[in-house]
Amino acid sequence: MSELATVPNALPHDLRLIPHTPEWFARLKDTLGEAACRQLGLFVIPPEWVLSVVIPIYNEKTYWRALVDRVRAVPIRKEIVLVDDFSRDGTRDELQQFQAELANATPDPWNSFQFAYHEKNRGKGAAVRTGFQTATGDVVLIQDADLEYNPDEYPRLLGPIVDGKADVVFGSRFLGDQPHRVLYFWHYLANKFLTTLSNCFTNLNLTDMETCYKVFTREVIQQIAPKLRQDRFGFEPEITAKVARRRFRVYEMSISYSGRTYEQGKHIGWKDGIKALYCIVRYGLCD
Repeated sequence: MSELATVPNALPHDLRLIPHTPEWFARLKDTLGEAACRQLGLFVIPPEWVLSVVIPIYNEKTYWRALVDRVRAVPIRKEIVLVDDFSRDGTRDELQQFQAELANATPDPWNSFQFAYHEKNRGKGAAVRTGFQTATGDVVLIQDADLEYNPDEYPRLLGPIVDGKADVVFGSRFLGDQPHRVLYFWHYLANKFLTTLSNCFTNLNLTDMETCYKVFTREVIQQIAPKLRQDRFGFEPEITAKVARRRFRVYEMSISYSGRTYEQGKHIGWKDGIKALYCIVRYGLCD
């Protein structure tokens, strides 16, 4: 359990103003009624829970600090795990400076930090594995280090797990009416093809297998993390297949998406699509 759970007295006194606390929910329930709260997606996140946010980072000097600030601002107890995959654009130096600043800063009751540094570039999948090994929270979420995915949506992603309905939640860019930037038709088509092929092997009906936002209970991570092998973007179909094979309860929630261009630093390429094809078949047939 993160050190966050040991400092409740550091929280603001009026918990009625803090989203997803029992006091906040009781106030809204008295005003709106329980049925309306359910329909609006208003619920209590257990106060003792800690959400581990695993952030793999590679050459994200432009974006990583703004992203971390947005993650910190989400009013949930969090352990933020930053994994640098041997960045060469100055990101690594900035992370180390940030780590030193935190060592001398006043403890934050909402956020604790863990840092890990790879000694060579190994890929997103390897960085996520390192993050899983470091994370100690009750629930674990993957967050890319750019600004394509919105941390404000964490509470909605946690909803099915809080309700006891799900072990794993995928955030889908193609489900529902959340806004998303219009980009790259062929990327969209490739994503739909890979998701459909993955579904054929896993017998899931996902709409977005390649999404960054995947949320897991601690029990799922303990079972699956030691068995993960893919170092790059093949991680996505690999972990999806392992989740399906163990028959964990999977939910999807709609999310917004602000995609970036290659000029803005997008990393994924056609070779990653070929590797994803291989991984869908490889892990669809055997563990």
